[in-house]
Parts: sequence; structure tokens; C-alpha cells
Amino acid sequence: MTQGYHSTWRIPEEHRADPAYVEAGDAIALGQAVHDRRTALELTQQQLAENSGLSVTEIERIEGGAVTPTLALLHALARALDARLALSIEADETQVSFEAHAA
Repeated sequence: MTQGYHSTWRIPEEHRADPAYVEAGDAIALGQAVHDRRTALELTQQQLAENSGLSVTEIERIEGGAVTPTLALLHALARALDARLALSIEADETQVSFEAHAA
């Protein structure tokens, strides 16, 4: 059985037409999922930065929801967190999860 670390962001109806609001919510969901998986692995931000090839500042910004990720960044995070990244984007909800690889 795999352990998942996920975050969900539901867009309030009054903000669904605002692309900036939607993008910010997606970044927050990713940041929370990264934080949850990193802490579950008992990694510091420094260790995650080293494992992913990113800087500590970049990890801080990701976890704080201040980064719109690229596919390359998502790949680096999944590899460094030793997990499968599952991302679901619907009209009013984004779900991000890092699921540990089966042992």
C-alpha cells in the first residue's frame, strides 16, 4: 500500500473566471503537497534542494505557493521526493499528490 501526501484547492465560484486566482490556488496546492511529503520523509528544505538540484530559496518559494511549476520542475520534485506525482485539474478543483513508490 502506498502512502499519499496530497493537497486540494477548490476555487470559489466567484473567482473561477480569474486566471490569476486559479493559478495561485494551483501553486498553493502544489506547495502544500511538497511540504507534506518532504516532512513525512523527514527531509529539511536544504536536503530537498540538494536532492532536486534546486536552491533552498526555490524550495521555500515552491512550498509557499509562489512558483508556477514547469514540467521539468515537477519531474525533479517527484524524483527528489521518491514519489509518483498525481495531478488532477478540473473546472473548480485542483488536486496534487505525491504517492510513495510501492516497496
